[in-house]
Amino acid sequence: MKKLSTLLLSASLAASMLIAGCSSGQPANNAAPPAANNQTAPTPQDQAAKLLLLNNIKEPTSLDPPIGFDEPSYNILNNLMEGLTRLDADQKPQPAAATEWQISPDGKVYTFKLRDNKWTNGDPVTAQDFEYAWKRMLDPKLASSAAPLAYIIEGAEAYNSGKGSADDVKVKALDDKTLEVTLAQPASWTLLLASNPAFFPVHKATDQKDPKWAAEASTFVGNGPFKLTEWAHDSELKMMKNENYWDAANVTLAGAVWKMIDDENTEYQMFTNEELHRTTTVPADMADQLFKDGKVLVKDGAGTELYRFNVTKEPFDNKNIRKAFSMAIDRQTLVDLVLMRKQKPATGFVSYGLPDANGAGQFREVGGDLTKFDPAEAKKLLEQGMKEKGYTQLPEVTLTYRSGTNYEKTAQALQEMFKQNLGVDVKLQKVEGKVLTDMQKQLQFQLARSSWLPDFGDAINFLDIFQTKSPSNRTGWSNAQFDKLIQDAYKEADDTKRIQMLHDAEKILLDEAPIAPLYFYNTSLLQSDKVSGIESTSLSYTDLRKAVVK
Repeated sequence: MKKLSTLLLSASLAASMLIAGCSSGQPANNAAPPAANNQTAPTPQDQAAKLLLLNNIKEPTSLDPPIGFDEPSYNILNNLMEGLTRLDADQKPQPAAATEWQISPDGKVYTFKLRDNKWTNGDPVTAQDFEYAWKRMLDPKLASSAAPLAYIIEGAEAYNSGKGSADDVKVKALDDKTLEVTLAQPASWTLLLASNPAFFPVHKATDQKDPKWAAEASTFVGNGPFKLTEWAHDSELKMMKNENYWDAANVTLAGAVWKMIDDENTEYQMFTNEELHRTTTVPADMADQLFKDGKVLVKDGAGTELYRFNVTKEPFDNKNIRKAFSMAIDRQTLVDLVLMRKQKPATGFVSYGLPDANGAGQFREVGGDLTKFDPAEAKKLLEQGMKEKGYTQLPEVTLTYRSGTNYEKTAQALQEMFKQNLGVDVKLQKVEGKVLTDMQKQLQFQLARSSWLPDFGDAINFLDIFQTKSPSNRTGWSNAQFDKLIQDAYKEADDTKRIQMLHDAEKILLDEAPIAPLYFYNTSLLQSDKVSGIESTSLSYTDLRKAVVK
């Protein structure tokens, strides 16, 4: 499953308990949208409207919902389109295109009622648009990387893998305003997935007439709080308030311009010149002072920086040697004195921001500390592991990391920790990101830098990647008990039992140590005092509906 952006920014979706019924939202505004145009120069009217100036870093991969499947695409799509649900500031799903829903007693059948809303071309948004979009995402010919997210739906995996048909996928429009979805097994994160851009509706007539409809402002059709009005590719994209949107009366922002600046120093200069209201990061050479001056906006994020051990290669085919290396890492010192970006040290693999059973508390807090720094115990484990392997001297160890300032600083810091705390000399190998990914897929490494960002806000989306057959495992590690816990968790309808299975699985993962978690991600950026109301929670995409520019 393809992951979201690997920048040290949060992405993904939030976690929440099932909500079996919700109140209706605002009535739709039926005003027809103005025609899109291809001009890119700001107009006097734009200045008067006080547009929000943002940086998207790069061109969206695609604004076709199931194709983009990354943060640069989905941050924009989250404002141009809307799914059945939308996450609130507490990261819980609320009514969006759907006014309410009912869940069957067995937790497998979801029936959504759609509100009155219109596409930007004036057509009504219907349940048929959702049925068409979800089955289109699963069409093997589309080859959407997001398709596996929908495998919880009955018939979805079979269709996507070429073993079934679209008719077998249990997504059905009962009428224009009613969508019925039948799951293969209960999944308490269904309402979270419904807010993921991959599950946004698609205007069927537009897609069938022009498969490239999402590539230009003039042909784009959306159903969200903003409409796409201009798109100068690889330069900037402009969106304006959509008067057709059902809740347009409560959208406070007139519009936004998204720049595509991939250099942090250029971005910072534009911010100081008031050409941007918000940055995506903090320039490395100025970060220390900016943090010291209290000018950095910091929020906890979802995702974990980690190192993977290749358990098929010496010396990390030994559990105690792996645990020794993990225990020799002083994570607190790493985040406080090396990275200095207010990250939290990783006390487990599953990050903060995900709920525990039935939405009560956080999974990470309930799960406790599963990693620790203990040099003395680490040396004992290393000696024990070497004895088990018959080593008189530890084989040469190479730590492979991807190019990038923070990755290099982390690798150098750990190299020193391994030397001081284990007496082991570790060689460093720097490679490009794609090369490192290929090396991990082929298990051509010993110890390597990695990361994980969730597709949706549930602990199972962290832990399931280390199942034996998961393509995201990339360690060679296999544990039958762990696999069974994950498989059983996918089938368990009782959330208390399901989450306990995930806690048990995480304990096995950290005890077996095919990975060494380092720290949990956060968002660190600069924001103008003139701006407020941007929602960008740890597990959801940027939401501009309530933004205000003074």
